[in-house]
Amino acid sequence: MPDAWIRGGPDCGEEPDVQVHRYGASTFILRQSLCTSFEAPFLYLLFGDDRVLLEDTGAGGIDVVGAVDAVIEQVLAERGQGSIELLVLNSHGHGDHVAGNSAFEARPDTTVVGFTVDELQDAFGLEGWPLDRAEIDLGGRVVDLLPIPGHQEAHIALFDRRTGILLTGDTFYPGRLFIDDFPTYQASIDRLLDFTHTAGVCSILGTHIEMSSTPGDDYDFGVTDHPDEHALPLDASQLEELAAALEAMADAPHQEAHDDFVVFPL
Repeated sequence: MPDAWIRGGPDCGEEPDVQVHRYGASTFILRQSLCTSFEAPFLYLLFGDDRVLLEDTGAGGIDVVGAVDAVIEQVLAERGQGSIELLVLNSHGHGDHVAGNSAFEARPDTTVVGFTVDELQDAFGLEGWPLDRAEIDLGGRVVDLLPIPGHQEAHIALFDRRTGILLTGDTFYPGRLFIDDFPTYQASIDRLLDFTHTAGVCSILGTHIEMSSTPGDDYDFGVTDHPDEHALPLDASQLEELAAALEAMADAPHQEAHDDFVVFPL
């Protein structure tokens, strides 16, 4: 990971709209600047031999297609490859993750998958939502798709078998874990935890950072400056901590701050 992500605040006008970090030869993490959106979401690009998968398209206000195309052109040039198919998926349907979808719809060699339950089921043959899983073959690289509703009804997680990275969107990240449907969310976390026990998960990456490096301290909602951010990666021990917290409060869900996240039932 980089020493620091673009932080917004006093650096607005100096930092780029999108920070691109290369996490290995064929994995890229893009972070939208707080100067363009206080949500400052993370986007992920996973390259296979035949297709590249983009998870999420940002909160708007940026040239997301240009940023993604620059990375694709770089990798294709390194490979001596003429073209590659782009598959666009969303972790879930909230606006700060899908705002750039329409910009990709006219892009050649691109498939944009819808972000409703029905569209995900049709695209990946998910018959038993949310218990079914799907495999996405990018060509020499397989990504598992796992439904994890609760934050939002059509939320998904993606597990990259090559790197061991589990992408959890807004379901689990260092920040405020907004829970729309508590029992459904709890069941999704329990399934995710079971998955980490067998799948060789090395790191868990979400789509925001809302915690500072001070344990239990989250930034005020809507601020556009994040000094001393918490690290992006979480791990299975922190997911286990969340599962235990949810179980303890199941009969009376309430807000509860932990060192690395805040349980936030709506």
